[in-house]
Amino acid sequence: MNLSSNAKVALITGAARRVGAEIAEVLHGCGYNILLHFHRSRDDAEALANRLNALRPRSVHLVEADLLDVTTMARWLPEAVAVWGRLDALINNASAFYPSPIGSVTLPIWEELMGSNLKAPFFLSQAASPHLAVVQGSIVNLGDIYAARPLKNYPVYCMAKAGLIAMNSALAIELAPSVRVNAVSPGAVLWPIENPDPEGRKKILEHIPLGRSGSPLDIARAVRFFLEDAPYVTGQTLSIDGGRSLFI
Repeated sequence: MNLSSNAKVALITGAARRVGAEIAEVLHGCGYNILLHFHRSRDDAEALANRLNALRPRSVHLVEADLLDVTTMARWLPEAVAVWGRLDALINNASAFYPSPIGSVTLPIWEELMGSNLKAPFFLSQAASPHLAVVQGSIVNLGDIYAARPLKNYPVYCMAKAGLIAMNSALAIELAPSVRVNAVSPGAVLWPIENPDPEGRKKILEHIPLGRSGSPLDIARAVRFFLEDAPYVTGQTLSIDGGRSLFI
């Protein structure tokens, strides 16, 4: 690969909104060029890209793809990498999250939750790893504290995130020494948009030693740490949860 850009390049999945958008902003502020992936949130993706490109022209490129269709990665991933001729970081952020109580799980539910949280990150990491190896790059996976201590009524999601954390450790071995692989596991950072549960939120906050929820910026800073400040760290999972995992 002939590197055509001096700026580092990060591919962030699900980067149009919420945590993914914050990661994009933080890394862009560090000088990264951003491959901003989205699937359905085109308006949000374009608005974010326009704002960041206004700060630094031609520093954000949109990547539209259905990550569940892993067969298309062989086409769109090389096209994305070719934009700047390099790939320094892959952030596996895109995730489906909703309840799936036992007795309600259908095959489409299983495939979406497992697909977005485990299958897509694995196959995208596999496809991206040769590009990352050229520049001694890094993968950061977005896990969840419920991977270790499951949340009631969310068995499939929790199983998928547990698989992702296992994948994180396995790929750290498989891709060393050329590519580092680490994970960030958020706690109460963003509440679900649908089905707000004020009483449930209150109970969660009561069991957070720091006494408050976190923010997307907390997650983005942890991602930046793994990319920029941890050259001798791989295979690790960092919980960003205000201490909540101590009580669940």
